[in-house]
Parts: sequence; structure tokens; C-alpha cells
Amino acid sequence: MAENCIFCRIVRGEIPSTTVYDSEEFIAFTDINPAAPVHLLVVPKRHIARLSEAVAEDEGLLGRFMLAIGEVVRKNNIGDYRLIINDGPGAGQTVFHLHAHILSGRQLGEKLL
Repeated sequence: MAENCIFCRIVRGEIPSTTVYDSEEFIAFTDINPAAPVHLLVVPKRHIARLSEAVAEDEGLLGRFMLAIGEVVRKNNIGDYRLIINDGPGAGQTVFHLHAHILSGRQLGEKLL
């Protein structure tokens, strides 16, 4: 874990969060600045700064990350949702610890692709 990373500090319990899911490898909590009525962050407990910095040894963790996201969605009774992973400051990443945003609870606008 990175000493000053805000998400690592949440994982260590140094910063409070509204946790909605907690497992050995992942934690999910509500975003403090929500962009939708439901805005959850899913975070691996092991620090990886950004998805583009993941290496071959992270393959299993990344697969389990996707499965954990599905479990968070099911356990929190989330219907349709948008999943966002920002990679780098130009893409909007502000916390440099890999995380996924789950957005739901309203119409999320036109298709991006």
C-alpha cells in the first residue's frame, strides 16, 4: 500500500467511509462527491496506481476485480449501471489508485460509443 494514498488509507481504516462491500481483496464505498444517485467506488486493497500500470502478475486480481464489481452490484440491488475506470489525469483520474465507479439511479445520458 502507498502510505499517503487516500484509498490505501481508507483500506487501512484511517479514513472513514460508508462501506457497502468488503472482502479480502476489495472494498466498495459511496463516493463523497456523487455524480448520480448511486455512485459507488470499488477499489482493490492492493495498490496499483492505474490500470495501464497493471502487469501480467495482476491478471488474476483484475479478473477478480470484475467479479467483485458484479457482486457489489447484486448485493446492493443496483439495476442498470454505468461502469467507469479513468486512467490518467487526462481521463479524469484524480486518485491514483485503481478504482471503478458504479453509477446508477438515473438516466445517464446518451451513449458514448
